[in-house]
Amino acid sequence: MSKKITVLVLVCLFGIGVVITPALADSYKIGAVFAVTGRASFLGDPEKKTAVMVADQINKAGGIGGKKLELIVYDTEGDATKANLAVKKLINQDKVCAVIGPSLSGTSMAVVPLAAQYKTPLISVAASYKITWDDKANKARHWVFKTPQTDTMAVEAIYTHLKKRGINKIAIMSVTSGFGKSGHGELVRLAPQYGMNIVADEFYGPKDTDMTAQLTKVKGLAPKAIVNWSIGPTQVVILRNWKDLGMTSIPFYQSHGFGSRKNIELAAGAAEGVYTPLGAINVAEILPTSHVQKNVTMQFFNDYSARYKEPLSSFGGHSWDAMHMVIKALRAVGCNRTAIRDFLENNTAGFVGQHGVFNYSQKDHIGLDKDAFLMIVVKNGDWALAQ
Repeated sequence: MSKKITVLVLVCLFGIGVVITPALADSYKIGAVFAVTGRASFLGDPEKKTAVMVADQINKAGGIGGKKLELIVYDTEGDATKANLAVKKLINQDKVCAVIGPSLSGTSMAVVPLAAQYKTPLISVAASYKITWDDKANKARHWVFKTPQTDTMAVEAIYTHLKKRGINKIAIMSVTSGFGKSGHGELVRLAPQYGMNIVADEFYGPKDTDMTAQLTKVKGLAPKAIVNWSIGPTQVVILRNWKDLGMTSIPFYQSHGFGSRKNIELAAGAAEGVYTPLGAINVAEILPTSHVQKNVTMQFFNDYSARYKEPLSSFGGHSWDAMHMVIKALRAVGCNRTAIRDFLENNTAGFVGQHGVFNYSQKDHIGLDKDAFLMIVVKNGDWALAQ
């Protein structure tokens, strides 16, 4: 057999970008679908970079049981149709052992049926609890897992912090995307449980560039805090409007979608004092040495920063967790899709990841609770632990 050279290949197939690394006949294949480009690239780009880095690290350390790890990444561009095509190709043509992704809740929901249809484990890196939970059947989806904390947990973390501060008169604002709608539903549903009085409920579009009108209405109703639910540029725009309107005396809370230092930079000072629930990955450097996630988060922080020379974000951490879960399963059971699914469900207890300590079970394919969040505040242009 001729010796093959390990390469990094960039091609375009069916309009979907793909990264394959390395290309080897005798290997374990992991498939991934991320929004590497397009409107959600702030999610997919660090997810892809992290997955590639982890695969490289595993291969440099000798692979898995003597076999190399082959990572195949398709770019969905945040599009549900492209995500569907990519997952089908990964399962049926590339013959992957498992699939990681997609990046968005909407695109994840679009491919959930494929996991069951083709009996292939899928670990989403998106937020909505519905990705892993079938409301109609009232049970966890058999073939689907996820690594991010849910919007439910984020709302619980925010409301717990507000209650601790004696605040219960709030305004909520949310983007009219899948992420925003899911978060808005939980903000409304959980408000009575935490004694929250929602005095304003405003919406805006994912491409809106000015929320002054909505914030002006909110200001007139004098809430004691504002909770905003969005991702992408809108969560930065709304902060600039909030500051320009002189509303900084009203505490501002962002969803966990704010988890990138790039958002602080883009806000150009307007993010100062803003609260957000985030995983330990975001504050690895200032975690106490006794924290259970200190070692894994610091290792990831150092590795990613050294390789890519850019700020670490929450979203790469979701990919790190999913990659290492699948790798652990491959070490234990090899490339058997059913055995990988069963291993994830039954042998992930106590898995220390970037976003918490995971405990999957037959009834729970998320494996986290609100304690996986730390309340973070922007202080001096960086993350800090909130009181």
